[in-house]
Amino acid sequence: SKKLLKNKRPQRVVFYEITESAVKSAIKEPREISMPLVNAQQARRALDYLVGFNLSPLLWRKIRPGLSAGRVQSPALRLIVEREQEIEMFRPQEYWTIHLDSHKDKQKFSARLFQYRGEKLEQFTIESESSQKKIIQELSIAKDAQVVKVDKKRKQRSPAPPFTTSTLQQEAVRKLNMTTGRTMRTAQQLYEGVDIGGTSVGLITYMRTDSLTLSNEAIAEIRNYVSKNFELDYLPKSAVLYKSKSKNAQEAHEAIRPTSIFRTPESVRHRLSTEQAKLYEMIWKRALACQMNPAKFDVTSLDISVAGPDNLFRASGQTLVFPGFIAVYQEGLDEQEEPGEGRLPELNVSDEIPLDKLYGEQHFTQPPPRYTEASLVKTLEEHGIGRPSTYANIISTLLEREYTVLDKKHFVPSDVGRVVNKFLTEHFTRYVDYDFTAKLEDELDLVSTGKREWVPLLEDFWKGFNRLIEDKKNLSRKEVTQEQLDEVCPKCGKQLAIRLGKRGKFVGCSGFPACDYTRNLNGVQETTEATVTVEGRSCPKCGSGLVIKNGPYGKFIGCSSYPKCKFIESLNKPRDSGVVCPQCKAGNLIERRSRYGKVFYSCSTYPKCNYAVWNPPVAQSCPKCKWPVLTLKTTKRRGAELVCPVKECGYSAEAQS
Repeated sequence: SKKLLKNKRPQRVVFYEITESAVKSAIKEPREISMPLVNAQQARRALDYLVGFNLSPLLWRKIRPGLSAGRVQSPALRLIVEREQEIEMFRPQEYWTIHLDSHKDKQKFSARLFQYRGEKLEQFTIESESSQKKIIQELSIAKDAQVVKVDKKRKQRSPAPPFTTSTLQQEAVRKLNMTTGRTMRTAQQLYEGVDIGGTSVGLITYMRTDSLTLSNEAIAEIRNYVSKNFELDYLPKSAVLYKSKSKNAQEAHEAIRPTSIFRTPESVRHRLSTEQAKLYEMIWKRALACQMNPAKFDVTSLDISVAGPDNLFRASGQTLVFPGFIAVYQEGLDEQEEPGEGRLPELNVSDEIPLDKLYGEQHFTQPPPRYTEASLVKTLEEHGIGRPSTYANIISTLLEREYTVLDKKHFVPSDVGRVVNKFLTEHFTRYVDYDFTAKLEDELDLVSTGKREWVPLLEDFWKGFNRLIEDKKNLSRKEVTQEQLDEVCPKCGKQLAIRLGKRGKFVGCSGFPACDYTRNLNGVQETTEATVTVEGRSCPKCGSGLVIKNGPYGKFIGCSSYPKCKFIESLNKPRDSGVVCPQCKAGNLIERRSRYGKVFYSCSTYPKCNYAVWNPPVAQSCPKCKWPVLTLKTTKRRGAELVCPVKECGYSAEAQS
């Protein structure tokens, strides 16, 4: 084979869907390897190494081992921390709105006061309960209201463009409750191909793209599908073309679409897993909808006077006249985005309407919401930070490093994440700056088009960055992890500081280890001595008393003579499965939890025997390899199965209920 390849010029074939026609067409038209694209990839990879391999060890020495920093990861962390700081600094402000309820025939509706005594109301014009009571008292003299203006308009809403990597991730989070990582893995499976009846075919085009372009063939096929399955009004007169707002979008790629619109979700559903089917259906519907006519609405606005022409309420409503693309797909909403308004009854100018109810509503301004995976991806894209294919990895890294946690699907920075961000923003300000990171992406894109040399780009970056790395090596860990407080230690009189420990931030004496005073951030004093004694038991190793202690993974039983004796025992006795360990046959398999909270089953004689399995053990021997234990594995797709834990065996069978 080496002889056959000798003196052969390497060429590259390009295709964005794994279908027979696409692959054959690509092979017929190979192209030369594009060195600008190679250089851009090398530059991007080298920059990531330069930042990660030099900045991460600095974090290990100054904060704690196992941390990491990255060219794109660190600005993303900064976004999350700064949003949390905004929320903490936010002070709610009270304001009131005034409303009336009315009806015509059996149709009820509401209106909001927008003009009082001829003056337009702003958000904080009515700022107290007493103010709104005074206004309501004045308006309540009226027994009915009068319509003084009716405004009707025909509006239309256009469909969303086809999916890019970013918008696919956002919609999968909003609509399918899938993480960005799971979305990309599932999309990869759809791209690589699924057996749909004797042949494996890629169901979607390449899923790492920031282009909104669709091929002429794909547009023609989608328009053909619309004409065959919908009325004539649903098909635009000409193809709908979309242009990416991103200046660095790779327009040679296509947007994410089905490889064939005639391969409907219903026709392939039985061949797909639940997640694959849901994601494919969403991609299919979005691609179909983008080539359909806009939805049309009749939007009505009523101005209603109460107790004089200078006091005006406004009611708004809309009615869907023609569904258009909404018949197929409607884009999801982020938090704090308002849904559409309801329908209003038919009313004309000078109509008298009853004043069913006049009331005020109290409101408080709300802080900006914490980032979800969807809104974080959207913000990263808006700032121009990272490439579409990196968003899922950024998010998984922030969670794995425990810089942030997910609380009800919202990112909350941990104490470690805050300390890392503070260190980077104070000492490496330029390298976590949003504009700097975005401009660096622009320069890398210039390399990919041959307008910038990659080696000088790396040299320019490295000179300043390396100088800063060397300079910051002289910082002490105390400078990085501690914040001095204007408060003295009640025990020794030295200054107190906020410090970073294994379990997060706490207040401690700057005179440690001479003074061991500590307290929680909320003011509750801690103590290094255990206060709860285990009655009626002594340490099996040294005979000293046993006490309940608090460690990084919760409470446990330990010896009171620690550190001389290091005996420890779980506070919660592990549950015994009753299944004899198949490896040593001396102990039973008992239920334990890993440091991350995942349940597993291991031998009770550990560390003498290290046998362990993840799934619940069953005291049945494998009919295939005769191993004395099977495990009960339960999945959404296959249900409960008895599985042999011996990897080489591979036996599995449906569990009998």
